[in-house]
Amino acid sequence: MNAVIDFINTRRDQYVDQLKTLLAIPSISALPEHAGDVRQCAEWCAGEMGRIGLENVRLFETPGHPVVYGDWLGAPGAPTILFYGHYDVQPVDPVELWVSPPFEATVRDGELYARGAADDKGQVFMHFKAIEAHMKQNGRLPVNMKIILEGEEEVGSENLDAFVREHRTELAADVVVIS
Repeated sequence: MNAVIDFINTRRDQYVDQLKTLLAIPSISALPEHAGDVRQCAEWCAGEMGRIGLENVRLFETPGHPVVYGDWLGAPGAPTILFYGHYDVQPVDPVELWVSPPFEATVRDGELYARGAADDKGQVFMHFKAIEAHMKQNGRLPVNMKIILEGEEEVGSENLDAFVREHRTELAADVVVIS
């Protein structure tokens, strides 16, 4: 485990820059004019999931914004974790109350500020980096992992129930972690 932690610690600055890139995408699901940004964010997440070693990565279209799915099922006999998160964010109004631009991640007093940094892009990114570190250091994960990320959590997850029902077999897991 020390090698995994060391891997993460030695890449901190790189990870902050990568997170800033993700946070710069204004994936505001409540505003139709940001539909392209929401899709861009889904594609960014899918690209990152593939890059870190997840398999079967794909976008599932819904009547709204896509669901991103990826898995790694290379631990026979180990439990399977289904991780749920979202890549959409709330609108930024009133924008004049922001100390810095909401989609330009800024570090102040050692803290990172941007729309989505705490809900939920930051948490999703943290899980990506933990997976990446395990894969790079150990060549594998200690458990099986399935990830779904939706783009409509901030507007009520209107299409998530239907997606889960339609893909319940594929999403079967021993435990669900909600970010």
